[in-house]
Amino acid sequence: MSPEEMQKFSKDQMDTAMNCFGSWNKSAQAIAVEVADYSKKSLEGMAATWEKVLSSKSPEKAIELQSDYMKTSYEGFIAEASKLGEMYVDFAKEAYKPFESVLAKASAMK
Repeated sequence: MSPEEMQKFSKDQMDTAMNCFGSWNKSAQAIAVEVADYSKKSLEGMAATWEKVLSSKSPEKAIELQSDYMKTSYEGFIAEASKLGEMYVDFAKEAYKPFESVLAKASAMK
């Protein structure tokens, strides 16, 4: 391998690393924003439900409100977990993309 080829290979590796870092950073930020939004929405829903429960006129109504909240909260959690799972899968795919070209170039150099 000539010095020029080595230099180009090194530059390509550095470009790949920087692209990979940018992709990881973008994906991690998106996941963090999603988790923060869900947490905020969840806490707001819980606070609103407790206000309704505390101001309810009967124990039966309080139990009904709490049961409805638990059902809605569980369904929301499952939907959010699914969404986050998809985001992590996309994150892994994006993180691997830059390495595909490096591996192809490395195997072609042998």
